[in-house]
Amino acid sequence: MVDPEITTQAYAQIRAMSGTNSPLLLDVRDSWEIETASISGAVCIPMGEITARAHTELDPDQPTVVLCHHGARSLSVAMWLRGQGFDHVQSLSGGIDQWSRTVDPSIPLY
Repeated sequence: MVDPEITTQAYAQIRAMSGTNSPLLLDVRDSWEIETASISGAVCIPMGEITARAHTELDPDQPTVVLCHHGARSLSVAMWLRGQGFDHVQSLSGGIDQWSRTVDPSIPLY
C-alpha cells in the first residue's frame, strides 16, 4: 500500500510525467470552494457524499489523489477509502492551498 499522503511537489512531478495516465485527482471540497479555486481534470465528489458514491463512481484499483483545502478532509477521506479496499489512495498534503503556493500560483488562495 502507498503512503497515506503525497506532497504537492511529488504529485506535480507524477502529473507532468504521466500526462493523461496520471492518478485520478478526487476533489472532496464543497462546490463553492471548487468554483473559487480548482485544479483542472479533478473529479468532484463532496466529502459528505463520498460514502454514498465511492463504490459506484470510483475504481478501487486506480491510483487516486484526494484533494481538499488544507489536507485534513482529504486525509480523512483517503483513510476511509483505504479502509474500504482502495489501496492506491493518497491525500495531497497541504491541499489546494499548498498547490497554489508551491506549484501553480495562478490558482487563487482563499
